[in-house]
Amino acid sequence: MEASATVRHIRITPRKARQVIDLIRGKMVGDAINILTFTPLHAARIVKKLLDSAVANAEQKKVGDVDSLMVTKAFVNQGATMKRIRARAMGRANQIKKRTSHITLVLSA
Repeated sequence: MEASATVRHIRITPRKARQVIDLIRGKMVGDAINILTFTPLHAARIVKKLLDSAVANAEQKKVGDVDSLMVTKAFVNQGATMKRIRARAMGRANQIKKRTSHITLVLSA
């Protein structure tokens, strides 16, 4: 049995979020929480909150003992991109892309 949690439209680029997700994929939940606590990247705080949510979902669904849970699947997909304009010289403009992410964690016993 599995329990999952998803967060959508998070204002962090998928490339930066994948760095953190790769650290915890395949780890036990206790180890993953320790890794995320001491990782200095901004995405680590977001993923830690998501992991806590997935653990709460697992407790509610009675998947198994919290200590025996493992992060079986963890992936980041690209969300919507907000497009903004930055003024440049001589009336020109450059486009700024503010990327978002959809992050999913799946836990199983």
